[in-house]
Amino acid sequence: MIWVIYFDNSATSYPKPKEVIEATVYALENYGSSGRSFYDLSLKSSRCIYSVREKIAELFHYGFPEQVAFTSNSTEALNIAIKGLFHKGEHVITTVLEHNSVLRPLYEIEKNGVEITIVSADSLGRITPEAIEAEIKENTKGIVCTHVSNLTGYCLDIEKIGKICQENNLYFVLDTSQSAGVLDVDMEKCNITALCFTGHKGLYGPQGTGGIILRKDVPIKVWKSGGTGVQTFSKNQPDSMPVLLEAGTLNVHGIAGLGAGIDYINKKGKDVIYHNADILLRKFYDEIKDIPEITIYGEYSQKERGAVIAINIADEPSGYVSDYLYQEYEICTRSGGHCAPLLHQHFQTEKQGMVRFSFSHQNTMEEIEIAVEALKRYIRE
Repeated sequence: MIWVIYFDNSATSYPKPKEVIEATVYALENYGSSGRSFYDLSLKSSRCIYSVREKIAELFHYGFPEQVAFTSNSTEALNIAIKGLFHKGEHVITTVLEHNSVLRPLYEIEKNGVEITIVSADSLGRITPEAIEAEIKENTKGIVCTHVSNLTGYCLDIEKIGKICQENNLYFVLDTSQSAGVLDVDMEKCNITALCFTGHKGLYGPQGTGGIILRKDVPIKVWKSGGTGVQTFSKNQPDSMPVLLEAGTLNVHGIAGLGAGIDYINKKGKDVIYHNADILLRKFYDEIKDIPEITIYGEYSQKERGAVIAINIADEPSGYVSDYLYQEYEICTRSGGHCAPLLHQHFQTEKQGMVRFSFSHQNTMEEIEIAVEALKRYIRE
């Protein structure tokens, strides 16, 4: 493991728990191709995959593990949901908080005749469920949004948004990239139609893992077609989940690591993971909020939020600040646009970008103090 002060957990979590590494290595050494035969290597692979489907279904409070389809990340899952659920002549509502993994698929279906409305935010980057509800029209088919902003950490009220969808017979597609494994997401309570997740962030799995949980009896256009190990002589992709959305050989080695990541979360406790990261975030915020040269984006009174804070120092390019932090202190942050173009436009930081710090329960108070001193030194120099 490389020693750094790692504040880029919104991009990918690091370091991975040893259990995740061990499970991935074990799978590489002991698993074959799932669903392709009946020898032990293949069967062990199939059992592992189904076990992880069960863990994911339980994590998101949905009682049908067969509705979990694995993907390579949340971007692929969101493409499946957005391109598969919405059609020409329909209307979809989204927000300025979104990552390009939501925006770009929406822009693509917009070219094919789907109407898109993007709900703006207030001066602090907040959006209420009522602002989203106000955009519903006669041809509105669904709402697609993130749970937590990857730039400011702002948390949307998904329970209220889900209720709005239920009352108006709308699909609800949720991007949990920044919340899965950290905040509780109840698919049933929030009336979520398609829950999209990635494995390599708050779930502590390897990169190249993720998935979609599709509510039962929701028709969806096939994402891709190919081998599944079943119904070989059919010209069409099988129409039952999960193979409906899982053509080709699955990444069983990554899925094994993902399952170990979920085990780690369950053992540690989501509440503990959230609380420890939140303490660090609020300490960092309190230490820098009154420094005149530092601009902080978003608001920090929200009780439940992501452990993310985005800043700038005067008119310094964000890349200069981020590079300084790494070269002088080995502090890993992310600068630039963060794949969130509309929110940068909202804050008028398209050219400057922002320096993003995203914390984990694995960080320490000492690391926070070092980061604060590093920023003060940058300003002095």
